[in-house]
Amino acid sequence: MTPVHNAPPAGYRPCAGAVVLNAGGQVFVARRIDQPADAAHAWQLPQGGIDDGEDAETAARRELAEETNIRTIRLLAELPGWQCYDFPEGMGGRRWRHYRGQAQKWFAYGFDGPDSEIDLKAGPKPEFEAWDWVPMARLPSLAVPFKRPVYAAVAARFRSLTAA
Repeated sequence: MTPVHNAPPAGYRPCAGAVVLNAGGQVFVARRIDQPADAAHAWQLPQGGIDDGEDAETAARRELAEETNIRTIRLLAELPGWQCYDFPEGMGGRRWRHYRGQAQKWFAYGFDGPDSEIDLKAGPKPEFEAWDWVPMARLPSLAVPFKRPVYAAVAARFRSLTAA
């Protein structure tokens, strides 16, 4: 498990993430557009930065809508504290140069809409090219290695919300 922080530590970009569960208890995952289609660990949960003055839950809903068009949701649970991961050596460039990694606040939502609501091209800059519903237990294995401890903590905490 990753250490849990009461607030984003200095040097970490504050972010919010969304774990979306369908009626069958499966989790929404999406494959990043900037990864090869056959990449084993190109899948992730919707997540993104928290804007100045925005609370984490509002940011999670906004990021979810921007990245997937998913809007028909209800809040089920919140992961206590902030989960952090460090960026791997060599990752970044200009966008991430001021940060050591990301501190994430996670929320679980029930999805009450039809799958046709999901549209990965609805936002201004698509981040994903494919999506799927998967069992919660698969989350850590689908993530890039540096995010796996956070995904494992998210899966462990929200496992009780699934049908399995």
